[in-house]
Amino acid sequence: MDKQSIIGLIVIAVLLIGFSIFTQPSKEEREERLRKRDSIIQAEQHADSLKKAEMLEKEKMADSIEEAKDSIGALESDIQTNTTVNEVVNDDELRKNFGIMADAARGTSKIITLENDRIKLKFNTKGGKIHSAELKNYKTHNQQDLILFEGDTAVKFGFEMFIENRAINTNNLYFKYMGTDSVLKATDNKPAKAVFRLQADSARYIDFVYTLTDESWMVDYDIRFNNMHELIARNINFFKLKWEAYVPGLEKGRTWETQNTTIQYRFQNGDVDKLKERKDEDEVTEPGIIDWIAYKQQFFSTILINEEGFDEPYFHAKTIETGPYIEKFTTEASLPYMHEADKTYKLKFYFGPNKYNTLKSYDLDMEEIIPLGWGIFGWFNKYLIIPVFNWLGNWIKNYGLIILLLTLIIKLILFPLTYRSYMSTAKMRVLKPQIEELNKKYPKGKEMEKQKATMALYKKAGANPMGGCLPMLLQMPILIALFRFFPASIELRQKSFLWAQDLSSYDSIVDLPFNVPMYGDHISLFTLLMAVSMVVSSKLNSSAQAGGQNQGMMKMMTWFMPIMLLLIFNNYAAGLSYYYFLANLITIIQTWVIRKYIVDDKAVMAKIEANKKKPAKKSKWQQKLEQAQKQQKRKR
Repeated sequence: MDKQSIIGLIVIAVLLIGFSIFTQPSKEEREERLRKRDSIIQAEQHADSLKKAEMLEKEKMADSIEEAKDSIGALESDIQTNTTVNEVVNDDELRKNFGIMADAARGTSKIITLENDRIKLKFNTKGGKIHSAELKNYKTHNQQDLILFEGDTAVKFGFEMFIENRAINTNNLYFKYMGTDSVLKATDNKPAKAVFRLQADSARYIDFVYTLTDESWMVDYDIRFNNMHELIARNINFFKLKWEAYVPGLEKGRTWETQNTTIQYRFQNGDVDKLKERKDEDEVTEPGIIDWIAYKQQFFSTILINEEGFDEPYFHAKTIETGPYIEKFTTEASLPYMHEADKTYKLKFYFGPNKYNTLKSYDLDMEEIIPLGWGIFGWFNKYLIIPVFNWLGNWIKNYGLIILLLTLIIKLILFPLTYRSYMSTAKMRVLKPQIEELNKKYPKGKEMEKQKATMALYKKAGANPMGGCLPMLLQMPILIALFRFFPASIELRQKSFLWAQDLSSYDSIVDLPFNVPMYGDHISLFTLLMAVSMVVSSKLNSSAQAGGQNQGMMKMMTWFMPIMLLLIFNNYAAGLSYYYFLANLITIIQTWVIRKYIVDDKAVMAKIEANKKKPAKKSKWQQKLEQAQKQQKRKR
């Protein structure tokens, strides 16, 4: 391994380390966060003012109907008790506190179910909201039903508006279900549809209309205002969405899942942004209008879509260290209100997997929530790795074999670069005695002459000292693209191979009774095999090098990279370690075959000697430079 190859390995090491920690908050990010403080404070003050108004309303209600506080408390927070206030609060008191919406302030919770072959959605008449979302074709890591959220304590979703100068939140009011069947299933010929009505009186009401079609991850969500403009003050030109959700843990590795769980959103200009992962909490107020808001987990998402846009969005995320939930997400955003007699807002909910082709099919850039890497790395994944991976998946069901074939295809594509790298290394190796002669000829103090003579030797021999490094650097986009692809690929989720039960998570052959810093509390066999194969590959390459002043550095690199990646990859997806192990194994075989049957040092030396005898070709730049010099002499 020559000096340039070592430099290339160091560059690779630095890039891999950077990618393993690039989501951690930097000093600049913290400073940027401080620069946003003014806008955040302004948004907080606005939110606080609304909260204070709501609190005042609640206090007034508590003073006037103290004897019914337990029932009203249940009305505000706990639908599970199924308590009503019909018997304990008289009409006058309800009118005083809720005005024309008094009848909606009391009622009984009722669950309505909409489902198809993919998802099962439960709706509650309290709030007219989705009570739970279950994905039928998936299970949690411990084989329980996969439910994205469930219960009034886990999700609060409503719209805050001022009706007759009273702050009303739809999350706390009872809707009337405008149907008869409590369970509706979508079929090929007929979608499942549920209408929930928040009624002021017979002529003035708000309908929440949910429509689910067969074979869809998406449910249409229409909000229909009917003559409500008569009850809302003319100076109110918006109402506010308030969405709070506790996100449950669904995967095997809590730390890794938390690091891949966040809020993401898309602006109407097409930019997709997100809250930073790996933070205990984050608060962002973004100027502009957004098309969708995603409560994104490692492999699944709940996405609220409004193509007309949400304005003044505010996001908050807080990590939960223990228990069934891993994050608490909060969103507030405004929807414009123009006081029309009849107005329909057409929203949608997506409940489903973070699968690239599925999300891309909706043509809303929702596939951008999958962390495939930025720039050229994302392009490799989108236009090369994913198509090949999916094509193989159409024919083969064993994902261990798919990764093997994918590795073979990639190594075959990269073989010309591998061959050129080895040829360059062979040339530098056979030139080593002549380089040492130059070192003796030009002692210390004549470094410039030695460098000039060395470069002249390389040129005559047709050798490139960077030839071993450049092919390695050209392979970096694919290596880093796959570094992002495997942990984000839902296709690998809960797919077993050999001893690995889940290729999307770490494979553990030994669970340690303690946690090793930077390493974890288990031993991953695929990661061990990857590290061992790297050592063997490095030793095989170094044995092809002549000894010299770089020998100590080569020995250090032989162990530095494997140990570093052993620490990093122990908690990563087993599919990723398996791929790198296969890639190293194929590289070892390629190196042995090239050295044994293709490249011979004597033949390489003979070719170098033949190149020396050829007249040196001048580049066009050199020719133009010489012509310019000749013209300059003529003028003199």
